[in-house]
Amino acid sequence: MDLRQLRYFVTLASERNFNRAAERLHMAQPPLSRAIKQLEEELGADLIDRSTRPLTLTSFGALFHDQSLRILQRMEDMQAMMRSAIATERRRITIGFVASVMYARLPALIREFRKALPNVELNLVENTTFEQIAALKDGRIDMGFGRIRFDDHAVRRTILRNEPLVAAVPLSFPHNMEDGPISLAELAKGRLILYPSKPRPSYADQVLSHFSDNGIEPAAITEARELQIALGLVAAEEGYAIIPESVSRARQHDVRCIELVEQAASPIIMSHRVGDFAPEIMAFKGIIARKYSDWGYPVPAALVDCEPALTEMPAD
Repeated sequence: MDLRQLRYFVTLASERNFNRAAERLHMAQPPLSRAIKQLEEELGADLIDRSTRPLTLTSFGALFHDQSLRILQRMEDMQAMMRSAIATERRRITIGFVASVMYARLPALIREFRKALPNVELNLVENTTFEQIAALKDGRIDMGFGRIRFDDHAVRRTILRNEPLVAAVPLSFPHNMEDGPISLAELAKGRLILYPSKPRPSYADQVLSHFSDNGIEPAAITEARELQIALGLVAAEEGYAIIPESVSRARQHDVRCIELVEQAASPIIMSHRVGDFAPEIMAFKGIIARKYSDWGYPVPAALVDCEPALTEMPAD
């Protein structure tokens, strides 16, 4: 029995027809039939019920099919891991990020990585979450840090934590700190400075969804191209903005931040290619796990097994 026979059998089980399976495998039908018959003789059981149209699997065939899929998937994972291991001889990693995560401890994680692996070249590229998906699939970046949830079978995403949102208001805003948190309904009476203006969907849509989920519609909206412009407009008393808590430390001299009554948050999402076990990626995951523990953040379950990754890195 070899992997070639397993692929033949899995393809036949999928197509349920010898001719279609042979076409998909780019081979003639008679050799495919002989290969399946030889496999059955070797196993000592019929795998295909040839009396039905379309073909069906016998009970033994169904069991063998399940195991064959597992073996073939494991082989693909092993090949991907070896390709990554070979590629790591170049010893570099490229990380994509959205601007706001630079306020959310990413610089500290990058410093830790460079300190732990000084001989690995680390490159940073600013791009949106959805630009990161394309860049990961094209191999232009190895990891991404964004805020927008997405689904793509080729990319693995991990929500590192959900960061609370706060209201950024002008210094003259009529709400005293002793008044406590402010509600979205109260804020909605003013002008919302929304960012980024494009591309969409984006963080802007997350903010709007928090208003919508609470049955509230902002009275007026002004769109800004990016975060710092939005904060500048707030400082100029053009309105208010909803920002991640970590960003609130950036403009304390001309903008005031107030906690929200509602439990509004924005996720910080790490992403990388499915099946990419490059040592640099595993090491970065390990650093996140260790530092999150130091900072008192819950460590995502997906990172728990990565904590010893640093000690497993090959020597330079």
